[in-house]
This record gives sequence, C-alpha cells and structure tokens, in this order.
Amino acid sequence: MGNCNGLPSSQTQLHSTTADPDTGPGHHPNGLKIDPPGPPRPSSSATSATSSSVGRVLGKPMEDVRNTYIFGRELGRGQFGVTYLVTHKDTKQQFACKSISSRKLINRDDVEDVRREVQIMHHLTGHRNIVELKGAYEDRHSVNLIMDLCAGGELFDRIIAKGHYSERAAANLCRQMVTVVHYCHSMGVMHRDLKPENFLFSSSAEDSPLKATDFGLSVFFKPGDVFKDLVGSAYYVAPEVLRRNYGAEADIWSAGVILYILLSGVPPFWGETEQSIFDAILRGHIDFSSDPWPNISSSAKDIVKKMLHADPKERLSAAEVLNHPWMRVDGDASDKPLDIAVLTRMKQFRAMNKLKKVALKVIAENLSEEEIMGLKEMFKSMDTDNSGTITFEELKAGLPKLGTRLSESEVRQLMEAVSL
Repeated sequence: MGNCNGLPSSQTQLHSTTADPDTGPGHHPNGLKIDPPGPPRPSSSATSATSSSVGRVLGKPMEDVRNTYIFGRELGRGQFGVTYLVTHKDTKQQFACKSISSRKLINRDDVEDVRREVQIMHHLTGHRNIVELKGAYEDRHSVNLIMDLCAGGELFDRIIAKGHYSERAAANLCRQMVTVVHYCHSMGVMHRDLKPENFLFSSSAEDSPLKATDFGLSVFFKPGDVFKDLVGSAYYVAPEVLRRNYGAEADIWSAGVILYILLSGVPPFWGETEQSIFDAILRGHIDFSSDPWPNISSSAKDIVKKMLHADPKERLSAAEVLNHPWMRVDGDASDKPLDIAVLTRMKQFRAMNKLKKVALKVIAENLSEEEIMGLKEMFKSMDTDNSGTITFEELKAGLPKLGTRLSESEVRQLMEAVSL
C-alpha cells in the first residue's frame, strides 16, 4: 500500500459509517472486473464533447486522463473513489491517481468537498512532508487527481519491519507530522483527519520523508472560526469535535493520539463500539500506568499529556510541540530500544485494521447494495473494535457462501492481515 492516496481506511469515518460499493461500469454482477483498470473511459460522444464542455466540479474544460496516463493496479479504495498506480505516457514516470466517481458526488456539498480538496492541495504545494498534487482532470464519469506516488509504504509497516525502535525514532516521526500541522495552520488550513494511515513514506530510503495525504476533509479557517460538523476517524477525534464546537486545536489532539500509539502500540481511548470509543474520549482518562508507560520517559509523557489536554485552549500549539525538549531534533528523547511488546501491539492493531480494510474492499466489489445492507450487522464488529470477533476462518468460510470470488492476491492480503 505504498500510495499517497489518503483514502479512508478501516477506522470508521465519522461522516460516513458504511462501505460504499462501486457497482458502476467495470463490475459484473458476479464480481468479475470486465474493464481494464482505472475509471470508465468516456463514450466516443462524451470524448468528443470533453474539449468544449466545462466540468461541474473543477470548472475547467473536460479532459480524458487516459490521454496522458496509463492506468495500472489499484492502490487503495475509499468512500468516493479508488486510487490507481498510473504511468505518464511520455515520461514513463509513475504517480498515484485518485479517481472520484462523478455519480457519487450527489449534492452540492459533495462537489464542494472535492473542489476544496483540490484548492487546498494546490495551496499547500511545495512542502517536503505533504504529497504534491501534479494535476487534476475531469471527464463525464470522474474527477482524477494525479499525485506523488509514495513508494515507501505505511507508517506502522516501516516501524515494524525495521525492528529497532526507540523514543527518538517516535519523536522523529511525530515531529514530521506536527511540522505538517504547523505549516497547514500557518497557511489557514485545518486537516481534520490526521491518523497513521494518512502518512506514507516517500521512498524506501532510510531517510525518506513522511508525507501527509488525504486532504478530503480539510478546510480553510481563520483564527476564531468555530466548526460544528462531525468529521474524522473514531480513535483520533478530539472531544470538542464530538461536542461540535472546535477549531484548529483538534489537529493537535489527533497528533497526540498518534504519538500515544507510537509509544505504546495502542490508542489511548478504547472501546468495543464507536460510541464507547467516543465515551472514553469524552471521559478523557489517559492510561500512563500500564506497560510500557512505566518505562517511558517523563518528558515523553509530558508532551503526550499536553497534546491531549481536554481543554483546547490549554493544549499545546504546533509550534509549542516542536519546541518541546522531547520533540526537538537535539532533544532529550532516548535512543534506547522500547519494549518489544510495543511493536507486537502495534502489529496487532495494524493487522486488524488491514483485515477490516480488505474485507470492506471485498464486500464493496462483490456484493449488491441490498446484500451489503443485510451484512451490515455481521461486519459491524470489524468496523468498531479490535476484539477479533470475526476471524479469518469465519471470513473465509462466510464469503464463498455469498457467492464472493476472491482473487489470489485478495486471499493473500487477508492472510497477511491476520498473520500477527
């Protein structure tokens, strides 16, 4: 999953809590794909009209992205679209293309969200730790955003694969994330969906930068602005967001949750359902007594507490986080290896999320909306907790009964997802 796509992952998106199946062109009722990869190609009549027609989303002349890029394999899938590996026909350079289906942009708000995402990505261009938007195309079927390809993989995968992991390594990763938050806030942008899955490594190089992706929920703001819409991902959402009265400080909370996970392997606020996660967030009790916290430095615990302060006015700003003694490049974060249990827990947390993601992808590709409604309860636990109540064996046994055909790669992805 080395793509800078930022598509929603397994954590329930608060603005949409069900999988959104793609039953459009390219999908046969039996689940077999019958078109080549990528968004459906406009019909010949539509193609001839694209040169003169203006797209309703981007407001510029329509253009078929396939004239410039060759579509390869799927890299990720979200509520509104799919991200593909694409290759520029002339330069042969590879990129990620987030393809958003026009028919899923039902109302004006949906259109505005995509338009704003493009505007914000252009506005933030040039930062080392933010994925760059290379171009935006629109035809009658889809809006296609061409972005940097992040070939270095996901945050947790790199940490787990590397083995040696310390407070200093966690500080280095968190510093890059908070640098993004600081830049966004200084540019009048609130991200609103910071989570580990939205940070990918640019390359496999040891010193590869971490890049922030998915600005689909981001908004422009001015100091003093108050937001009320409930958006984000369950584990990472700030208490003031749940109370529907928040500002840019909510991004610091989300970064604090990520830092807690980086240091302990599990989220600070836990529950078996989405609502119980929210209840834990609103209670605000942060566990610093269970392992590995007794062995974590007081300086690390200090910064986590201050990033997760319940009162947003008392929470550290991005600049204050970056200036904290533990967070600074020459700071006091230790290079002593953390307990191996941290990596084990992180691996389990990541594996369950991957299992959820693959399962939702399989459902979306193979089942009708009616079947999905019937299955919603069966898969509810996969979208709310980490209890593992739906096992791989149950999933493997259950999906064929529904007429689902899994490709070898999908079976392999499922196997990898549950191999702890």
